[in-house]
Formats: sequence, C-alpha cells, structure tokens
Amino acid sequence: MADVVDVWMQQPNQHFMDQPWLASLLRWTGMSPRAPRLQATLDAMDEAGVRVGLLSAWHGPGGALISNDEVAEIVSAHPDRFAGVASVDLTDPVRAVREIRRCVRNGFVGVRVVPWLWNLPPNDRRYYPVYVACVEEDVPFCTQIGHTGPLCPSEPGRPIPYLDEVLLDFPDLVVVGGHVGYPWMAEVLSLVTKYPNFFVDTSAYAVHRLPAELVEFLRGRGRERVLFGSNYPMLTPAQALNRLAGLDLGATAAELFLGGNARRVFALPN
Repeated sequence: MADVVDVWMQQPNQHFMDQPWLASLLRWTGMSPRAPRLQATLDAMDEAGVRVGLLSAWHGPGGALISNDEVAEIVSAHPDRFAGVASVDLTDPVRAVREIRRCVRNGFVGVRVVPWLWNLPPNDRRYYPVYVACVEEDVPFCTQIGHTGPLCPSEPGRPIPYLDEVLLDFPDLVVVGGHVGYPWMAEVLSLVTKYPNFFVDTSAYAVHRLPAELVEFLRGRGRERVLFGSNYPMLTPAQALNRLAGLDLGATAAELFLGGNARRVFALPN
C-alpha cells in the first residue's frame, strides 16, 4: 500500500473526551473515555501505513476544546508525521482571521469548523471572515457534512442549500467536506460535480460501509475528488481501511484516494 495520508485525525485531551456530546460516540464505538497517548496514535498510524495525519484543533461556543497551540506542539515534535488543521472562534471574526494567519504562517495546512458544534450552517455570516482568510492564506476550509454522531442537530451539515451558497459566494475557496455527507448523498455528488473546488473525505466511515454511490464515483470520474480520513480516535485508520480491496478501486484511484489527492489539496510535500 502506498503511503497514506489521513486528513481527519484528533489527538484529544481529556477536556475533549469529557464533552457530554461525545457520549453517544463512545457508546457506539466502545472506545475508552480516556484520552489516548500520543504514542498510541503513532502506533495506530503505523498499523495502517499512514505516513501523515492531519491533526485537527477544535473550537466551539464554549472555547477551545483542542487548541491550535496544542496541535502545533505535537506537529513540532513530529513534523514528518503530522500537519495541523486550525480551528477558530466564529463569534470573534477579527481574532479568528488573525489566528488563521498566525497558524498558516506557522505551517498549518487548513482550517476546520464543525457546524453542528455551533448549530450554525456554513452559510451563516459568521463564517464569512474565515472563508476570506482561507482564500487569502491559500488553505482549504474543512468542515463536516451529513448527519451527526453526537446528539446534536444534523441540519447544519446538509449540503444544499448551505454549502451550495458558500461555494457560489467563494469560487476560490477550497472546501473539504468530511464524514461523507450521508444521508444527503445526491446533494453531495451534485456539489462535487458542480464545483471543482469542493472535495469529500471519508472520515468516520469504514470504507466497506461507504454509500454505494460514493464508491462508484470514487472508482470513476470522482477519483480526484475523494480523500481518505479516519476520524481517529473514534475510528482507527486500520478499522477505516479494513476491506479496502473490496472496493475494487484500481491502482490509480486507490493511490489518489489514499494520499495523492490529499497531498495535492493540502499542498503537502511528497
């Protein structure tokens, strides 16, 4: 297997793991409520051949859950294994823009905001300064699409009309929609066909559980538009890639899915 890039990982602290909304995911996955050690994360990456993981910061209405500085510290200690994805406070647009600039100039490769955490769809005006900063700094905006695992409303993750309006307003903004987008797969594939700057990542899904229409898209005309992600530690990379051969992607589509697309979209070194 070629070197894999995992575009959605977390190295959670205990504050993150103790969030009440995480309880449903812990129940479904059976994972420990204790924050994993960094060495366990590296071991999980090695098990699945993940060469680089994009570590996400998390920021919600109550403040930082995983701070940008925490992510930066890990990336600094293991620059060959991780790259950082920043997160910001939507309610403080000036500080958010300054923080994006600071993070990108210190090597971060993207910005992530999770709509269900804010209960705000991505066409809300509070996101727009973030989009401008992402365009100016030439980094992707990463978000979550589809239903939520946590016990929070799913509506902010619906692709149409919310992301559709964003992509119309920001034709130069690269957007990566994580967690597949189920149950709105027709809307997801409509947007990824309509907009060359919209991509999908498969985080939170074992590949053998991906919706059939996404697998068909990945095999053919969408081979350059879908990126691998695990959502570690909720799902390990090995669990996510189990039964990959059953997708029958072919060598080219598999290489692009596992790492080639991520390296291009996030401008990662080869």
